[in-house]
Amino acid sequence: MVQKLTQEQLKCKLSLPIFKIIGEEADRLGRECYVVGGYVRDIFLGRPSKDIDCVTVGSGIELAQSVAKRLGKHTSLAIYRNFGTAQVKHNNLEVEFVGARKESYSHDSRKPVVEDGTLEDDQNRRDFTINAMAICLNKDRFGELVDPFGGIDDLYDGIIRTPLDPDITFSDDPLRMLRCIRFATRFNFLIEDETFEALERNAERIKIISGERIAEELNKTLMTKHPSRGFVDLQRSGLLALILPELSHMDMVETKNVRAHKNNFYHTLEVLENLVKAPLNSHEGELSHPDGTPPLGEDGRGLQLWLRWAALLHDIGKPKSKRWDPNLGWTFHAHNTIGAKMIPGIFKRMKLPLDAKMKFVQKMVDLHMRPIAIADDIVTDSAVRRLVNDAGDDIDSLMALCEADITSKNQQRKQKFLDNYQLVHQKIEDLKEKDFKRLLQPVIDGNEIMEMYNLKPSREVGLLKQYLKEAVLDNKVENEREALLTLLDEKAKELGLNKE
Repeated sequence: MVQKLTQEQLKCKLSLPIFKIIGEEADRLGRECYVVGGYVRDIFLGRPSKDIDCVTVGSGIELAQSVAKRLGKHTSLAIYRNFGTAQVKHNNLEVEFVGARKESYSHDSRKPVVEDGTLEDDQNRRDFTINAMAICLNKDRFGELVDPFGGIDDLYDGIIRTPLDPDITFSDDPLRMLRCIRFATRFNFLIEDETFEALERNAERIKIISGERIAEELNKTLMTKHPSRGFVDLQRSGLLALILPELSHMDMVETKNVRAHKNNFYHTLEVLENLVKAPLNSHEGELSHPDGTPPLGEDGRGLQLWLRWAALLHDIGKPKSKRWDPNLGWTFHAHNTIGAKMIPGIFKRMKLPLDAKMKFVQKMVDLHMRPIAIADDIVTDSAVRRLVNDAGDDIDSLMALCEADITSKNQQRKQKFLDNYQLVHQKIEDLKEKDFKRLLQPVIDGNEIMEMYNLKPSREVGLLKQYLKEAVLDNKVENEREALLTLLDEKAKELGLNKE
């Protein structure tokens, strides 16, 4: 809900002592000074913000030095002379200082040529009208809103548009195209028609942006309340086909003999939305880590991000696996296996991390059919044990993804899945209570087998290990040493092996 605020009310919103100090130091130096960008936008949106951007007409570094000196203890100052910026940290606040500037771009680079400028020049270079508003901090104009492009009206109307010609804005810095879609997704705004048409016309320019920057924007889009909106806009604009063609290619329906398969692109987005609604994944927030990718389990946010990536890519193997069967219709056999093999290549191309985060996504894609397959049949203890064994510590994430994947339009079939899913889930919880995960690994390991039969690492050792594991998983015997030794001896004799 956008708040309509008078100048007096804006003064109250700037009640933190830091704003008065910045204004006083700017007056002492004889400089105009304004708080700008996201902090101003969030004031009107009623959203909390700790990151403050200040623009001064003159040296931003000089003003930052003056403010840091004034604040004294518990204050840190970082100066970035190459960029003409400085950062002051005080208590829980971070304030970025920059001198007002104007920018010009060459066609083959998003790095601008920067010159000193006026406040008007600085507002002209902003990406969107809602981010181009400024509030004066000087004493005689404190709390005055400077909004030359009608950003406040666009906030009220829920519109994303550029301050100047959108073709120039996007061509100069193509990353702004992804930011445009991300802001529209985050705030549930509409992209103004002319601005969206410029996205379509300039989509190819995204090729000059590094994979790291693209991935960071996609991560932030994924962490919104309704990320599917962003991916629909990416697809409509032509950007998705350039940055994630594997997902874009899923947006099609083929019909044969009057039988059509579902649109797997929109199915994927439905799964993503279902997953976001789940309690495990309900968090929305910007990713503040340097690479935009929090650790896998940090405060749940890392887990949420990578599970959302898994939802986005879970059916990525369907186009390659699609076959027509006269009896069955369209089939997608082994699409999970094919999709899992595609994950490393996608992550490498997009400069996403190739560590445990990638392996987690790959695992989710590979296993996402397993719980559904179990739920579509008689739910046996053996099948559940195998699932728990293969999923390991990620079983809860896998179950959340699979529940989100239950999207059949056949309500009767959907309800059957949901009912059986709950049965699978309950059996898993029962196994957890019994500490079954610990018991799934046979008490006799490969080293002991090699010692018993005087073997080196070999096919025979693998066969014996697998035989014992299958026996435990199928609950043929208790996972106890004496019972397993009997089975092991019988199998070893079949293979022509004798104990030392």
